[in-house]
Amino acid sequence: MSTFEDTPPAAEPEFGRVQSVDVHFEDLDPTGFLHNSRYSLLLEHAASAYWSEQGWHHDPARSRFAGDSVMAVRAFEITYHFPVTEPGKVGVHLWIERIGRSSYTYGFRVISLDGATVHAEGTRVQINLDPTTLTPATLSDEVRAAAQPLLRAPAQPPGETA
Repeated sequence: MSTFEDTPPAAEPEFGRVQSVDVHFEDLDPTGFLHNSRYSLLLEHAASAYWSEQGWHHDPARSRFAGDSVMAVRAFEITYHFPVTEPGKVGVHLWIERIGRSSYTYGFRVISLDGATVHAEGTRVQINLDPTTLTPATLSDEVRAAAQPLLRAPAQPPGETA
């Protein structure tokens, strides 16, 4: 996995972040296309890079967000537009569409580094779980604050609408 500084995008996105990630030869299927199962891994690499920079770690004892360290994917939806056809770097444009009480919804696009080609796009809903009961748990104020740079639209104060 590479870092954001390795290969900056052609232009900064209006919202969210573009993370450069690697496509390896073994990620390609027999036709030479990036295997469909690998797109979710590209998203995972991009999201993990962001949250690691914010201080998240899967071990609660090492995480800045100790109460929010058990996250699970509840839903994943993707639409494929144009295949990735070779190893190298691609961009993952990542943002958060919505933050709920115990979950958030990512939006994402897998794009060429110059931003000219959208290979795929979709959403992923991630839910915070209580580590003991594995039931939905309220997101902490710390996680909400760390997620702000990824929000597509600014968060509205309670009782206000956009």
